[in-house]
Amino acid sequence: MHNAEPLSIWGLIANASLLVQLVMALLFLASVVSWAMIVQRGLYQSKAKKALVQFEREFWSGVDLNQLFRQSNSRSANGKVDGVESIFRAGFKEFTRLRQQVSADPDAVMEGTQRAMRVALAREEEKLEQSLPFLASVASVSPYIGLFGTVWGIMNSFRGLANVHQATLATVAPGISEALVATAMGLFAAIPAVLAYNRYSARAETLSNSYETFAEEFSSILHRQVHAK
Repeated sequence: MHNAEPLSIWGLIANASLLVQLVMALLFLASVVSWAMIVQRGLYQSKAKKALVQFEREFWSGVDLNQLFRQSNSRSANGKVDGVESIFRAGFKEFTRLRQQVSADPDAVMEGTQRAMRVALAREEEKLEQSLPFLASVASVSPYIGLFGTVWGIMNSFRGLANVHQATLATVAPGISEALVATAMGLFAAIPAVLAYNRYSARAETLSNSYETFAEEFSSILHRQVHAK
């Protein structure tokens, strides 16, 4: 009769076949990396949301745009500019540069300004969605990797029955149990990843829409300025 030690989690992992152990190690590594990305994405998106609220409050307070741009440049020198403020800086910088040209066409000024903001917007969207493809991959692939380890472990367990005269539950249980650990680890890696992916994708889309809305509103303000008599 088997004692309790071989059926402990660590005992099952230690007694598993080499391939199943490799599967478990891969899933454990994927879980660790995905958790690191989950924490990092959560902190980054929370910071981006806070920065959006703060900058929009300052922007709509009636402050002079030139003054706001100078303040933004000061923060940029310290590496503290990100998110919607980067879009503002890119648009206003290009707007100012084009307006200083002799006989600048208003439509050309606005076209260049909007192009600069679109480029900045694309960069910020890329930052918001960083690491999300990896989380999606972990969420979709981990259960199948775990299932592969389980199937392989069960196959080894049944092959081992050929060497015994009488198959009992005590004979089969350890092999099947260690194989099922691979499935459990696959789910352990996949479930947090899929939850985080769904949450962070939705938050990234919300922030991206807010950035686009700001870019449109800012473009309207600059349009009125450049066409002012």
